[in-house]
Amino acid sequence: MTTTTTATWEAVIGLEVHVELATTTKQFCGCRNEFGAEPNTNICPVCLGLPGSLPVLNARAVEFALQIGEALHCTVPEHSLFHRKNYFYPDMPKDYQISQYDEPICVDGSLEVDGASIGIERAHMEEDTGKTVHVGGGGRIHEASHSLVDYNRAGVPLMEIVSRPDLRSAEQAHAYVVELRALLQSIGVSDVKMEEGSLRIDANVSLRPAGGDGLGTKVEIKNMNSLRSLRHALDYEIARQHELLESGGRVVQETRHWDEGAGITHGLRSKEEAFDYRYFPEPDLVPVAPDAEMRAQARASLPELPAAHRARLIAAWDIGEGEARILVDTSGLAGYAETAVASIQRGTAKDVVNWCTGDVLGYLNEAGLTADALPLSPSGLAELVDLIADGTLSRSLAKDVLAESLATGKSPKQIVDERGLAQVSNTAELTAIVDRVLADHADAVTEYRTGDDKVRKKKRGFLFGQVMTASDRKANTTLVNQLLDDRLNG
Repeated sequence: MTTTTTATWEAVIGLEVHVELATTTKQFCGCRNEFGAEPNTNICPVCLGLPGSLPVLNARAVEFALQIGEALHCTVPEHSLFHRKNYFYPDMPKDYQISQYDEPICVDGSLEVDGASIGIERAHMEEDTGKTVHVGGGGRIHEASHSLVDYNRAGVPLMEIVSRPDLRSAEQAHAYVVELRALLQSIGVSDVKMEEGSLRIDANVSLRPAGGDGLGTKVEIKNMNSLRSLRHALDYEIARQHELLESGGRVVQETRHWDEGAGITHGLRSKEEAFDYRYFPEPDLVPVAPDAEMRAQARASLPELPAAHRARLIAAWDIGEGEARILVDTSGLAGYAETAVASIQRGTAKDVVNWCTGDVLGYLNEAGLTADALPLSPSGLAELVDLIADGTLSRSLAKDVLAESLATGKSPKQIVDERGLAQVSNTAELTAIVDRVLADHADAVTEYRTGDDKVRKKKRGFLFGQVMTASDRKANTTLVNQLLDDRLNG
């Protein structure tokens, strides 16, 4: 299924993005906020909801919430309230979740995505739930022999960022999450690792008559664990609803589960309404009332946000939107590139960008590292770029030098000196090599001179390769091309 529809219907999509905040401790207690710890080791009476325990709000989580509000251009009310959201499930030890309901900490914001302004209805604080592990049957609940519960995640600070239903396609929803994730990462409030559950997405999808302003019956989709899953799940659900409506059927309001393996959504349960959760104010927490000074500090603490950062790099370095997006959206890569550019003597910023978005990025992806952990310093990359610019290294040799630098931590110049890799640019020396190659391959020279364009191109490439081989790939390629042209066409 795809999102292709007739002009009769258009998709209406709103996203709920749940972001785990990168605080040291949990939302309402002093337990460590730590991914990957041994099960049920980061727990206490508060996050387990034991009788007599009382929650105390994490001040750092409030600071992060205010930063998110500022970055998303939200209004911050003078006070907001926590409520108890009541439901019964094994991963919620208190049988209720402390969340915010009708008075959240951030409201009425927006995020620019590819020239469109996507409204942010609210961003509210809450606590995360525990994690249920289904044992046996590939981890599926209906096939499991039994289930285990790890409460380490229970009580971890969350921000739920709820968009308005302003998104119109799976592609636009994907772009929205990419931009939001980059923003959250840039301000340092979360590591936004979807594979670790630091960022999770629920989607509300409906179809309405094209050009209308009403809303259709919405379906909530859960279990989208990657950006790829998000796009595929929305594509499928939009097509499913379209087919249903076109055939005269009726969309049922429900929660549906995305099955990544089967590539479909299937019904999970009827969609809950607010009254199903029996919200009431949390009696053990006072209202959150950030004063003007706290809001000003949150505003002043924001770094350059991704959209502004990309625009600045595009203007300063004459690069494309795609290159700027890779730099800014890859953790630490833009800062690495900027430090390298500041160190270059003869190369250009464009040269640095090409290496960063090519070989360096490939190494980061393969090694599973961030730019901050690169074995080669930014000044080392600048050194490599300068060695190419002054003719010491050919680009092909530079790729080898970079690979060795990343593997050993040695500087490019050190590797060039140790291995004798300096590019040969001596005209007399290269002339001798070219003449010897042409003499050894006289047949190829004849075919070049008598053949058509296709043959000439093939033989020219062959002879160039032979010269590079004869020079141990050290020959200055510009000079080799010039000498070949002189000899072959003279």
